[in-house]
Amino acid sequence: MKKPIKSLPFVAAIVAIIAAVAVFAMQPRRKATSPPAPPPASEFQRTVAAVGLIESSSENIRIGSHLSGIVDQVLVRAGDDVPANAPLFRLDTRHLRASLADADAALDVARTGVGVAEATLADTKEQLELVLAVRDKRAVSEDDVQRRRFAVTTAEARLAQARAAVKAAEAERDRVQVEIDRSTVRAPIAGSILKVNVRAGEYASAGALAEPLIILGNIKPLYVRVDVDEHEAARVHPQAPAVAALRGDASIRSPLRFVRIEPLVIPKRSLTGDSSERVDTRVLQVLYEIERKDPRFFVGQQMDVFIEGQS
Repeated sequence: MKKPIKSLPFVAAIVAIIAAVAVFAMQPRRKATSPPAPPPASEFQRTVAAVGLIESSSENIRIGSHLSGIVDQVLVRAGDDVPANAPLFRLDTRHLRASLADADAALDVARTGVGVAEATLADTKEQLELVLAVRDKRAVSEDDVQRRRFAVTTAEARLAQARAAVKAAEAERDRVQVEIDRSTVRAPIAGSILKVNVRAGEYASAGALAEPLIILGNIKPLYVRVDVDEHEAARVHPQAPAVAALRGDASIRSPLRFVRIEPLVIPKRSLTGDSSERVDTRVLQVLYEIERKDPRFFVGQQMDVFIEGQS
């Protein structure tokens, strides 16, 4: 019969110690870290906290095109300040200019027709006057007189028709000219170009687009659109002071000046981009003007807004 190994408990103890050391070494180590910026905090005793989105004071204008066609020239870049009615981009108008040349030629033909009709009318009137000037009525038959009178009436009708053709040709020429003018998309207001989504050579479609060709807005001053939870809406009043802090850096703050309250309570807009997300909260939108002029404020940024609430 073999004797038990006396060193087995000693080996087991060593293995247990090694296992304990290994488990301890693999434990995650958490070091205390300080946030890069202090979290936003309210300075009011009674506060209504909300989230706001910076926008232009004119609201963002989604520029479209009156006509569909190939973009010939883009005249602005993002960040440009433009006056009202300034051209933003132009479509290719070669086919319209060809149509304008045809319309001008048709107008010249119509005006020539008016000249011919006027000359014909003058001739027929003169022939009628010669017949009527004959003193001896027996020298001219009554049928000849009537025929000449009918010729004058016909000439007058043809002159009216020719003049109407001139008006129609002028209308067609003006229509083509208007289409050429509409091929240049202009700024509806004075403002800043926020984004340009069109390039020369691309096809621009008319009508409502998922992505606008150009986004324009007046950013002097900037507004912040604040979504106040409907349960807190009754505590917000226009005279209440409000402060906004830039999302991500609460040290960048600005006092707010009340502009208006949108009277329609709407579902809260999700900014996560998740199409399956359900949002059951409804919000009251309040607009404030950002009083501080800071180049670090951009349209589309989020802000943490604190409004002094009524008790």
